[in-house]
Amino acid sequence: MIAAWNSPVRAQTMPRGFVFLREIEPSIIQDIRYASSNNFMGRPIAGYGAGECVVKREVGLKLKAVQQELARQNLSLKMFDCYRPARAVADMVAWSKNGRETAAERRYNPAFAKADLFRLGYIATHSGHSTGAAVDLTLVDLAADNSGKFDPANDYSDCTAPAAARAPEGSVDMGTGYDCSDIKAHTSAGMITPAQRRWRSRLVATMARQGFVNYAKEWWHFSLPGAGGPAYDFPITRLR
Repeated sequence: MIAAWNSPVRAQTMPRGFVFLREIEPSIIQDIRYASSNNFMGRPIAGYGAGECVVKREVGLKLKAVQQELARQNLSLKMFDCYRPARAVADMVAWSKNGRETAAERRYNPAFAKADLFRLGYIATHSGHSTGAAVDLTLVDLAADNSGKFDPANDYSDCTAPAAARAPEGSVDMGTGYDCSDIKAHTSAGMITPAQRRWRSRLVATMARQGFVNYAKEWWHFSLPGAGGPAYDFPITRLR
């Protein structure tokens, strides 16, 4: 979500150099939110034909190393988004300009109008995700009760509310929900608890040991320098 990229390379099938993360490390939990209705647009986003994490192979191998370190602490990664087709980015842009603000949408951006999210740096018109070198993720405590499920009929509090009031994510409490467009979601935000700060710091430090760099406005967003390249637009399909 940081830098602009070249025009997307059109491709109907996965190009060489990309892999399904499950093929490299199946123990990593996946909750690919843009393939479902559990996201800020309230519906599956264009290009997400399956809830699969697709990344550059180099990125996948680094995530495997992160997972191996976490496993020794009874923790796991949980992936929210990986490669993002350029058509999905275009879908997000169109959504931001449709002139409507529903209550469900406001849960993700309680302080800003959605038309301002691109200008403020919470969504990018040219996403690093489309290169296969950026990922959105969190930590799961495998010893905790992670059974809470998202109920689309539930009137949850917004993404900055205490964990018990906002939509469940089956992960550790990082102080906000995923995709929360708010200053509280900035990685070094001061208005979170000491425990939430420790979890964020732990995630950033663990990812950094494998070369990943965090985006300061989103505690969940990491990229691997040097692994990018052109943006792509091939759709995400099921692993066969």
